[in-house]
Order: sequence, then C-alpha cells, then structure tokens
Amino acid sequence: MSGAELAERLEVDRRTVRRYVTMLQDLGVPVESESGRYGGYRLRPGFKLPPMMFTEEEALALSLGLLVARRLGLSEAAPAVEGALAKLDRVLPDRLRGRVQAVQGALAFTPWRGTNSPSDPATLLTLTSAAQFTQRVHLRYRGGDELTERDVDPYGVVHHQGRWYAVGWCHLRDNVRVFRLDRIVSLQALGESFARPLDFDCAAFLLHSFATIPYGWPIEVLLELPLAEAKRRVAPDTGTLEAVSGGVVLRAQADHLEWMARTLVQIGCPFRILHPPELRAAVREVAHKMRRYARRGERSSARDAQSSAKTMSPTRSTISAAVSSAAIPPGSSAPAPATSALASGTSALAPASSAPAPAASAVAPATSAPAPVEPAAPFESAFTPAEAAPPIEPTAPATPAAPVNVA
Repeated sequence: MSGAELAERLEVDRRTVRRYVTMLQDLGVPVESESGRYGGYRLRPGFKLPPMMFTEEEALALSLGLLVARRLGLSEAAPAVEGALAKLDRVLPDRLRGRVQAVQGALAFTPWRGTNSPSDPATLLTLTSAAQFTQRVHLRYRGGDELTERDVDPYGVVHHQGRWYAVGWCHLRDNVRVFRLDRIVSLQALGESFARPLDFDCAAFLLHSFATIPYGWPIEVLLELPLAEAKRRVAPDTGTLEAVSGGVVLRAQADHLEWMARTLVQIGCPFRILHPPELRAAVREVAHKMRRYARRGERSSARDAQSSAKTMSPTRSTISAAVSSAAIPPGSSAPAPATSALASGTSALAPASSAPAPAASAVAPATSAPAPVEPAAPFESAFTPAEAAPPIEPTAPATPAAPVNVA
C-alpha cells in the first residue's frame, strides 16, 4: 500500500505516516518500505495472522474441518483442534455460534473396524511438506519384525480406512513403495530434491497395490456383469477387474476362502469360479450355512404354530366325550316330528280350528286309556330346562271328551 493511500485512510498527512512506520520498525514490527513510482509499505508475511472475517458458511466449514481432523487419527493434534474450536466459539455472534454448536453436538462418526494406531501429526506434516517441495527424506521404518533405514522420495500421503499411508520412491528397494505412517519410527528431511513423475495418482496406486499384493490363495472368478456395474459393486482394493466375453474377470487374493465366498455373495450377481477349485467347496459350505440359518426361523415358526393350535383346538378326549353325550342309545326312538314339537315348545293338542295330524293321534278314544309317554333321555339332555316340554303323566280312564273334528 502506498504512502498516499495510508495517509488517506488514516486521515493524516504523509509525514505522519512515515513517522508511524518508523515507530513500528523500532518496536520490532517488520514493516518493509519500497521507494519509487510503484513503491509502498507492506508487512512482512508470517509476522502475525491478521484479523479475518468469516461468513457463516466459512465458519461452519472450519468447524467441520476441525472435527474431521480430530477424527482422522491425529490424536496429538487434539489440543490444537480444541483450542481452535474454542477461539471460534468466543468470537462468533450468538446466532452463528448456535449453528456451529449444533453441528458439533449432532455430528458423529462411526468407529473404524479394528484398532488402528494413531499417526504422529509431526510425521504427517513433514511428509506432506517434503512431497509439496519435492524434498527427499530419510526414515527408519518398522515392517513387521524388521527395522530398516532408507531414503524415500515422497510423492504424496493418502488416508485409507482409518490409516495414513505415504507413497514414494524407495531407494532401498529401487521401486515405488507404500509406507504406513504409524510404522515410521523416525523421519528427517534431507537437502536433496527429486523429480516427481507427472500425473502420478497416489490414491490409485495405493488401491492397486492392495488389490494385487501376492498372498494367500490366488483367485479368478467370472462375474456376469458389465464392467461399469462391476466397478460399482466391487471395492477397488478387493481385486482387479478385466472385461472379457460374457462378463468381467475378478482377480484377487485371500488368506481365507470363506471370506472370498462371502464377498462373492455380497456382490450379488451370477458368477463362475475359474480358480481355485477349493473356492467352490467354500461357496457350497457358505450356502449350506445360510440354508441352515434360514431353516432355524422356519422351525421356530412351525413350533409356534403347533403350540398355538394345541392351545386353541379341543383335545381328542374332549371331542369323544361330546360325541358320546349326544349319541342316541340303541333301542330308543326319537322321531323327528316329536323333536320338532319339543323344540318349538308347543302343545301336542292344537286348537279345533287347526288340528294337525300329530294332534289327532295324540287324543285317544274315550273307551281306551292313553298309554303312558316316557320321556326320551337324549332329548332331555339336549335341551335346557327352560326349553324342555313337561312330561305327560299317565292318567286314569278319562270321561269322554267333546267330539273333535278331525279333517
């Protein structure tokens, strides 16, 4: 900024601006001046961070970035993350502070599978700086039980499934290698530079390396899918995919064939096993287990249905008893007209105006006494006392009744 612009902004003259600049320089503030037509004053970069203004979206983006940094296994960077979040919380206005706190309270991360060792933030920063400025590094690396020292030209750093990996040229192995950051014992930047290959994709190289590591069983399976759909269903680090006639060939490695069988089931498409033959037996075993697990539910449902039927249905003895009580014993007669007469509850003798045939037969001549009528046991048990007709008691010879017109 020129002296005239400073004087106009501060509403002072140029001489006062020069006096202020001299006072700041005496206090140790690195204000640099350059004379000439295009000269002016500037504060040396890196002295102090100037005050910054953030929009609401920028403040939310900073909060999200800090929370993700806390989640990515950088445990030693946690105090810096908490300090930055606390500073943001102090200077934000109330409305924006509420939004940021809502994000912090509602945002959650699922745990990574397994237990991953946290990486050192200093190692991460050193490697990323060396990759940015193409500077060679010397590191001590522990691979399994072996501790080695080597010079590496770092091409980049990749985060994959909860771990940080550095990809670069290893001068010990004379090839491109992948290094886990949590296995780096010590790291030192060297003064030598290197030439980074153009258009080198560190993430693609990492996934390809994981998919082609020679270990366990070599596997080849023909997936009856188009290549685009196979890439969507198969994870990049599972294996390599090659389009052929009739589908896509998946080439992978696995320590346990049962894991590969379950992976094929998860892909969810018809497939044909090319190699090894032992994988067919593993797939059959997985299918047998799935059928057995599925039948567990069927058997449980069948048992529940049987127990429910036993509870709701009458037993065989109950049915037999009911049938026996309703049966008519041999030798007894139960004519249907009498049943209907008893069921209707009407008298056997009808009025003179309407004398049905059964009523006429019920009236005996005056000279002969009516035979006693014995009530049938089955009909007495078949009706309630309120419905049963009273029994006809035998009587002495009666006086001749009035003549009855019989049609």
